[in-house]
Amino acid sequence: MTTATSTKNNTNLRNIAIIAHVDHGKTTLLDGMLRQGGVYRENQEIAVRVMDRMDQEKERGITIVSKHTAITHNGHKINVVDTPGHADFGGEVERVMLVVDGVLLLVDAVDGPMPQTRFVLEKALQAGHKAVVVVNKIDRPDARPDWVIDQTFDLFAALGATDEQLDFPIVYAIALEGKATTDLSQPPTNLQPLFETIVNHIPAPKTLGGPDDPVQALISTIDGDPYLGRLGIGKVFAGSLKPSQAVTIFRRDATSYQARSQGVFVYEGLKRVPVEEALPGDIIAVTGLPEITIGETIATGDNPQQLPAPNVDEPTLQMTFGVNTSPFTGREGQFSTSRKLRERLMKELETNVSLKVQETDSPDSFVVFGRGELHLAVLIEAMRREGYELQVSMPQVIFRTGENGQREEPYERVLISVDEQYQGAVMEALGSRRGELLDMRAGERGGTRLEFVIPTRGLLGFRSAFLTLTRGTGVLSTLFEKFGPWAGEITRNRQGSLIASETGQTTAFGLFNAEERGELYLAAGVEVYEGMIVGRHQREGDLEVNVCKMKQLTNMRSSNSDVSVRLTRPIDMSLDRCIEQIGPDDLLEVTPRNVRMRKRELDAKLRRRSEKQEQSR
Repeated sequence: MTTATSTKNNTNLRNIAIIAHVDHGKTTLLDGMLRQGGVYRENQEIAVRVMDRMDQEKERGITIVSKHTAITHNGHKINVVDTPGHADFGGEVERVMLVVDGVLLLVDAVDGPMPQTRFVLEKALQAGHKAVVVVNKIDRPDARPDWVIDQTFDLFAALGATDEQLDFPIVYAIALEGKATTDLSQPPTNLQPLFETIVNHIPAPKTLGGPDDPVQALISTIDGDPYLGRLGIGKVFAGSLKPSQAVTIFRRDATSYQARSQGVFVYEGLKRVPVEEALPGDIIAVTGLPEITIGETIATGDNPQQLPAPNVDEPTLQMTFGVNTSPFTGREGQFSTSRKLRERLMKELETNVSLKVQETDSPDSFVVFGRGELHLAVLIEAMRREGYELQVSMPQVIFRTGENGQREEPYERVLISVDEQYQGAVMEALGSRRGELLDMRAGERGGTRLEFVIPTRGLLGFRSAFLTLTRGTGVLSTLFEKFGPWAGEITRNRQGSLIASETGQTTAFGLFNAEERGELYLAAGVEVYEGMIVGRHQREGDLEVNVCKMKQLTNMRSSNSDVSVRLTRPIDMSLDRCIEQIGPDDLLEVTPRNVRMRKRELDAKLRRRSEKQEQSR
């Protein structure tokens, strides 16, 4: 096994994070940096977006968890952390800021700063970091780098950047081609100007002591390895951390326990390489600490000292996770008991600092708090792929009591780019959801750019409606804005559901009759149960339909008897769309094979009885 040498002189070390709005090119730029940083062999086959290793990251095209790598350039080692751009995964960004000393801020050469650009930059400036601004995609025909730089400078100023932070260096890049330049009059050829800007403008690591002082290291990320076990990843702020060293572990609540490290690793390219000692400034991975988790401190000495843990923004949404109670329970999942469900949620808390789990009076259900619909949807999708079977409720916003005793709720800042022909419909839809228009101006590529502040409640289920309103051409970005006064009731004309009236297998004849009442989610030959949602009613209110009905056979023949029934193609209901679609009296059944929407009360008579009781109150 190869043993690396830690950086003896941290003046040759740089720790940076790449931050940006979703789809502005972070992971693509890092691909180019790895290619030109000597990480790969000349004949090595290279994957696209190599840092996005999770299946969901590849499928959704976004970064979900932060990842570490290291590149060497002219005797300097550059530790790089690839971070998510979506605000739902902001906890990943917040904790990484404690272990880096500067950031690369990527901004699209056409769109300029977007809502989530504001979010990630604010976290970097609050941590006191200096930024290198990378204007990416300058090869686009409608690129306008000068305008983008002006908008970025205004954003720095609006976020309270210091004079030193405002004096940011600028690099212009084409990440997809692995090219960059610091002067637009000089055509870019490679990424060497970017590497040189990082080395010259990002400071060496900030430390709290030298190699001979007691160890202080902060854990910011947890990872696992099939051979090494649990890995605590973080930064050494003081001292010399060695393998097989007796250490004190400080938990987030300031309690501590004694342990012994097993192995200490640093990053070289995409690999972790063992070292004899890790020195101040190094980003390390340590093994042999099975209970280590995010925000904990590794310390040594007669009087070990704890480092401050990262502060993470509070969740804004909650969903109830419970044991599957549908008639099909236990058919498709490997883990379906409350004990297994609880173990999985508690395990998620170890690595997902933005998540909170609260046990209820019932041992079969848990309230899970997250940063947004996508944050919770990624967790649910991960669980179903691991073999879990569960049911979840409709997302609900988290209310709190403000300092003046008033009820407060979360608000979102929404930025929309839409064609003029759809502008009125979008503004009307957001207005009915208590949205307040802040700005309206001509869009960068035609159309209109709208900026709203709206209660998070008003955005629940809006994304699908937005795609329908704009025929799939609109672009919508959101960012948590604040907790503010309760905005009042939001009345929405929610379409009802088509509900299966009996258990069985769907038939073409039954579906053909149900099509007259709305849009269907299922094709023929699918097993359903009474109370399962099989489509969307074209009117308000729910309607029971018999999608299992068979055509009666007679001894009479007609000229059309052999003509097959033609059904409209059913709507493809993904997990994300189902989460948006379910209502207060619905549940979403999630298994490794299927996602099914159902009524909370399956029996039609009991549903009608409870509805009458609600109306009489």
